Amino acid sequence: MSNMTSSQHAPAGRREGLVIALGSSLTIVGSVMIAPIIPKLGAHFGPVEPHADVLIPLAISIPALAIAVFAPLAGWLADKVGRKNLLIIATVLYAFLGMAPALLNDLSNIVLSRLLFGLAEATIMTCCTTLIADYWRDDERLRFVNYQVIAIGVVGAVFFPIGGAMGEHSWRTPFFLYLLPLVLVPLMMKVLWEPAKKAREAEKVAVSSDDEEGMNVVSLVISYLMIFFGMVLVFVETIQAPILQVHIGITSTTQIGSTAGVALLATLVGSLIWTLCRKILGINGCNVLLFGTLGLGLWILSVSKTYEMMLLGVIIHGVGAGLLVPNVMASVMKSLSKHARGRGIGGFTSSLYLGQFVSPLIVSFILAVTGVSINIGVAYMGYFGLALAVFWLSVWVFSREKPAILTNSKTAA
Repeated sequence: MSNMTSSQHAPAGRREGLVIALGSSLTIVGSVMIAPIIPKLGAHFGPVEPHADVLIPLAISIPALAIAVFAPLAGWLADKVGRKNLLIIATVLYAFLGMAPALLNDLSNIVLSRLLFGLAEATIMTCCTTLIADYWRDDERLRFVNYQVIAIGVVGAVFFPIGGAMGEHSWRTPFFLYLLPLVLVPLMMKVLWEPAKKAREAEKVAVSSDDEEGMNVVSLVISYLMIFFGMVLVFVETIQAPILQVHIGITSTTQIGSTAGVALLATLVGSLIWTLCRKILGINGCNVLLFGTLGLGLWILSVSKTYEMMLLGVIIHGVGAGLLVPNVMASVMKSLSKHARGRGIGGFTSSLYLGQFVSPLIVSFILAVTGVSINIGVAYMGYFGLALAVFWLSVWVFSREKPAILTNSKTAA
């Protein structure tokens, strides 16, 4: 791998990085870009589909379930047939399966198409992540992950309002945006290269022979639970905010899409300030901050009577969402032995997307059992986030964690 890396990585790193970053950003775009049209889907299918209140949120969130279940198989396929070719095939399928609901008239078929779309998303995510590991090493890899966060935030912030504006005409129109990734296919074919199989096998042997660190199973399970419940809270805003806006008289998909764009920009801010927050507060202190902002943001959304107040809730919530993934990922990496990193990150990814998938189901269950309004249901989720913040506050106080405990190179690796 070293010979190949020295000859191919240095001159082409930026081009490869750009293509992979754009490919990775398809996952965030695919998951939530159509959130602004949820009210129009409800208006169209509600009168004719008796289970529309369940199927519509499911159509938004079911790709997350597909990613959680299919990602391990996608990784196996990437090893068997190659990362580059599989990524290209998955990108083409992503485009056409993403566009398919625009041509469908049955809500159940739309849900099915979104499930298949999620399989393509899982493959894209797995291939892009694997190529990052193939192309970059150590600190350079970590720097590229930061570039990836920025790319995902910027691309998502651009496409959310565009999707909302296109939804003004018809709920079908935004789905045609999913054809845009087809322009990435020629770039993937030209810029990306397939790592040599023998080099990958040699690297696996080298990694497995360097296993001086044990695995902290308890910490790993706690991290999985954190990312699961954290993403449940994150997706409450994604799925329920458009509905809450309709309740206060905001029906413009442009405005709803702009709110989603602001939320993603706030998430980007949270990701960018995480390193500073970690140094000042430590990992447990960041847990307090992220769950506190997630809970407070949802509570503000639940009591908002104006668009401006709702934006405030979205911004506070978004900062917490941006802190969530890198902070929990740091704990996961600290808990894993080197030879178990691949499987450990796979568990992290599955937990993350399972949280996204069950989020609307949990809210629907709360509403069905308690009979409360959507505002009260969202408030309950906010209280849950604040309760988690209080729990981590007690852990933070009693653990007496040193704020800079993870700043040394060994822990960051």
